[in-house]
Amino acid sequence: MTEDEHHREIRRLEKLAHWLDSRFRIPGTNVRFGVDSILGLFPGVGDTATTIPAVYLILCAQRLGVPRRVLMRMSLNVVLDLVLGAIPVVGDAFDVGFKANRKNVDLVRRHASALKNRHSRGA
Repeated sequence: MTEDEHHREIRRLEKLAHWLDSRFRIPGTNVRFGVDSILGLFPGVGDTATTIPAVYLILCAQRLGVPRRVLMRMSLNVVLDLVLGAIPVVGDAFDVGFKANRKNVDLVRRHASALKNRHSRGA
């Protein structure tokens, strides 16, 4: 995968995470939420449904060469989001604040940046 393709893939994952975690804003506040929080309002079904794109994001990260330890951290974020998000009321607030998909894309971006820095230094 070329550096341009790598960058485009990360940008695509950022858009997915934005829709899932931050697309909408509560008027008059800086509180952002996404489709994950909306679907999480539907007990059982919503949290399970939003796990599918979260796992897809991890699989894409694996394809981009993200190390296993980072993939495990990403998986932990998804499990926390699924388990804690499933708790009625408290889980809905957790979903709005935790933003597992944004955290995971940040981890992918950090890995890509570190990799790019290593290559630019000739390591």
